[in-house]
Amino acid sequence: MTFSPSQKRETVKISVGTLLYIAAILISHFADIPVIFGLVLFAPSYIILAAPTLIKAVKNISRGNMLDENFLMAVASLGAFALFDFSEGVAVMLFNRVGGFFEDYAVAKSRKDISELVNLSPDHANLLRDGELTEVFPDEVKVGETIVVLPGEKVPLDGKIISGATSFDTSGLTGESVPRDAKAGDTAISGYINLSGKIEVVTEKEYADSTVSKILELIETATDKKSKSENFITRFARVYTPIVVSVALLIAVIPSLLHLIIPDIVTAGFGEYIRRALLFLVVSCPCALVVSVPLTFFGGIGGASKSGVLIKGSNYIEMLAKADLFVFDKTGTLTKGAFSVTEIISDNEKETLFSAAVAEQYSNHPIAKAIKAKVGETLPTAEVTEEAGKGVRAVYGEHTVLVGNSLLLEENNISFEKTDRIGTTVYVALDGRYLGSIVISDEIKEDSEAAIKKINTFADTVILSGDSPETARAVAQRLSVKRAIGGLLPQDKVAEFEKMKSGRVAVFTGDGINDAPVLAMADVGVAMGGLGQDAAIEAADIVIMDDSPSKLIKVRERAAKTMRIVYENITFSLFVKIGIMVLGALGLAGMWAAVFADTGVMILAVCNAVRASR
Repeated sequence: MTFSPSQKRETVKISVGTLLYIAAILISHFADIPVIFGLVLFAPSYIILAAPTLIKAVKNISRGNMLDENFLMAVASLGAFALFDFSEGVAVMLFNRVGGFFEDYAVAKSRKDISELVNLSPDHANLLRDGELTEVFPDEVKVGETIVVLPGEKVPLDGKIISGATSFDTSGLTGESVPRDAKAGDTAISGYINLSGKIEVVTEKEYADSTVSKILELIETATDKKSKSENFITRFARVYTPIVVSVALLIAVIPSLLHLIIPDIVTAGFGEYIRRALLFLVVSCPCALVVSVPLTFFGGIGGASKSGVLIKGSNYIEMLAKADLFVFDKTGTLTKGAFSVTEIISDNEKETLFSAAVAEQYSNHPIAKAIKAKVGETLPTAEVTEEAGKGVRAVYGEHTVLVGNSLLLEENNISFEKTDRIGTTVYVALDGRYLGSIVISDEIKEDSEAAIKKINTFADTVILSGDSPETARAVAQRLSVKRAIGGLLPQDKVAEFEKMKSGRVAVFTGDGINDAPVLAMADVGVAMGGLGQDAAIEAADIVIMDDSPSKLIKVRERAAKTMRIVYENITFSLFVKIGIMVLGALGLAGMWAAVFADTGVMILAVCNAVRASR
C-alpha cells in the first residue's frame, strides 16, 4: 500500500489511539479501579479516535442535518460511556475510524485511476511562428498553425503531421500498450506521447475542441449521472435514519415503562434497554451502503478508463449490464472504414471515376478518399452541395455531376442499372446521363466477428446501415449478426431503432455524424472515438477510444461485474444488519456484534467494491 501524507497522519492517530485503548483494557483487567478512574483511563483513546466523528456530528446538527451516521455513532458511543461501558464506547469509535480509513483509501485509489487521465493534458505547446519556436499555452494556438512536438512530449492539440516520423504511446487514451507508428500525412491526437522523432503538426482543432480536452470534460461530469441503485441508496438513507432513531427510542422507552408496570414479566431494567437501543443505533448506521455502492460504480468507471473506455455516468453501467439488444452501424464500427475501389461498372471507366472524384474532392469520408486515391491526378475546382443521406451534387465548368446512392438518381429521374456486388456502390451521373457505378469495399475489423458471436450469447444483434441492403446483409452473414437493415437515411435509422427498442434495453454503437440521433435515443449509446466524429462522441454515453468492437464486450463484462458487486454489497449489508438488529433488540447480541454489523460490514463492503476497478 502507498499512502498519501494525510493517510499517513491518519495511520499514526489510529495507531496511538489503539495503543492507548489496549493499555486501558489491560490496566482495567488486572487492577480493581473505581468507575471514575475507568473514565479517566479510557478518555484519552476515546478523544483521539472519536474527535472527527463528534466534530462532524456537532457541525451537522448546527446545519439542521442531525440524523446522519456521525450522529448515530456519537450517541451510541457516548451512551455506552453513560452506562459505564467504557471499553465498548471506545471500540465503536475505533472500528468506525478504521472503517473510515479503508473507505478513504479505496476512494482515493479509484480517483487515482481516473485522475491519471488528467495527466494526458499537456502544459505547453511549441508554436512555430515566422520560423521561430515559442513555448505557449495550448489554448493560445489557433487552427491551422504549426506546432513542434519533441520526443518525450505530449501532443497538445489534434492535427496532421506535415514533417517527421515517430512512434506514439497511445495507452493513455486507448489502453493499448503497443506503440503506434506515424509519419507525414497521419493524424496526431492530443494526449498521445511522442516516443521517438521530432514532428511538425498543423493543428485542426482548438484546444477546447481537442480530444484530450473533451475527455477531461467527460471525466469531470461522469459521476453526475447516478444509477437507479445509487439514487435508491440516497433516498433510502434519508428515510431509513429517522426511522431507526425512532425505533431505538421505542426500544429504550416502551420496555422500560413495562418494567415499571409489570416487573415480574419484563424483568430487565432501564439501563438494559438503553444499552439495547444504543446497540440498535450502532448497527443501523447505513455507512456500508452509502459508501460502497457509489464507490463500486466509481471503481467501474475508473477501471474502464484505464482500458481506453470512457463511461459518462454510473447509470449507463447499470443499463449496459441488463441490455438485451445491441444495434450496430456498419461502416467504421464493425468495419475498418478503410475503403478501396474494387470494381468500376461502366462503358467508360475513366470518365466515371474522374467525375466521381471531382464531386468527392473536398470530402474526408473514407469512400471519397478511396475514389480520390484511385484517380491520382489534379482535379478541377467544383462547387459541391451535399444531399443528406443520398450523396453529393457538384458543378464544375458547364457540367453537373451526381454521385451517391440509388435514391439520389431516382430523385433526379435518371435511369440506371442497380448492381448486386458486395460492398458499397456509388452511382455516378453526368449532366443527367448515367455513367456507371463504382464498387468500394470495406475491410471487416479483426475482432468484429468474435465480439458479435459473444454478444449473441446474451442479446440480439442488428445492423442498421446506409449502405445497400445487399451489402448490409452480406456483412451481417459474415459476422453472424442476427438481422440487418440497409439503405437507411439518418431519419430512417431513428425510425427503425425506435421500433425495435420498444420494451427492451437497447445499445447502439456507431461512429459517424449520421449516427448521433440514434446514439442519443439509445438507452446506452456507444461511440467509436478513435475515428469517430465529434457529434457522435458528444451524443454517446460510452466512448471506445481505439475503435475495437471487442472493447464493447469488455465494458459490458465490467458493467455486469460492477452490478454484481453492488447487489452483493446491498444483500450482505442488509442481511447482517437486520439479523443483528433483531438479536440486539432481543438482548441476544452485544456491542461487539453491533460494531461488526456496522464497521466490519462497511470494511468488507468497501474491499469488495474496490474489485470493480480491476
